[in-house]
Amino acid sequence: MREIYEGIIKSIELLLSLDGEIYRIILLSLYVSLTSTLISALIAIPVGIVMGIKKFPFKQGMIRVLYTFMGLPPVIVGLVVYLFIRRSGPLGNLELIFTSAAMIIAQTLLVTPIITGLVYNGTKEGGEKIKNLAKTLGANKTQTMILLIKELRISIFAAMVSGYGRAVSEVGAVMIVGGNIRHHTRVMTTTIAMNHSMGQTDMAIAIGIVLLILSFIVNSLLYRFQQGE
Repeated sequence: MREIYEGIIKSIELLLSLDGEIYRIILLSLYVSLTSTLISALIAIPVGIVMGIKKFPFKQGMIRVLYTFMGLPPVIVGLVVYLFIRRSGPLGNLELIFTSAAMIIAQTLLVTPIITGLVYNGTKEGGEKIKNLAKTLGANKTQTMILLIKELRISIFAAMVSGYGRAVSEVGAVMIVGGNIRHHTRVMTTTIAMNHSMGQTDMAIAIGIVLLILSFIVNSLLYRFQQGE
């Protein structure tokens, strides 16, 4: 209990200290996680909706693959991305290794299947009725998609929150492709892992509490946005 208490005090001190390194870590964490969630949502939402309302060959097989990808171990994703973007890899000339862009790519690959699967599950429940209503009203494909997104916004919102939660809490993939470089690619989760390995548990707890506070704030803002308040 003493370590937890000291961690809470230290987290407050960290936030009030206005230390440049701490806030750089916090801002980079938010930037990487929110960007990867947004990119994933732009891809996953239409794909999940289409999978939920359309019938096509090998659909069941694709759904099984999707569910498998939803549980991909982060270190596997990190390793695959690393092999592609390392200097001797196929995309090595892009010089993405050990950059924030590399971390965004890895997190996007992790989050996209999660959002897709959750949107698909939400769409298959009531998507067909919404689609038929749009057809009755004479809506074209674009208008139908807009109506589906609007009517399924609660499921979509829940999927995005789940995706963001996976992104912001991820450590294995970003450690591999980002390298946890100070002042460059160090985020909150890699900072926690590093401090724990160094025996600095009070600092690890403090950063963990900051991470929880920020996650609560971001999710609260997303909730207010979804409610249209």
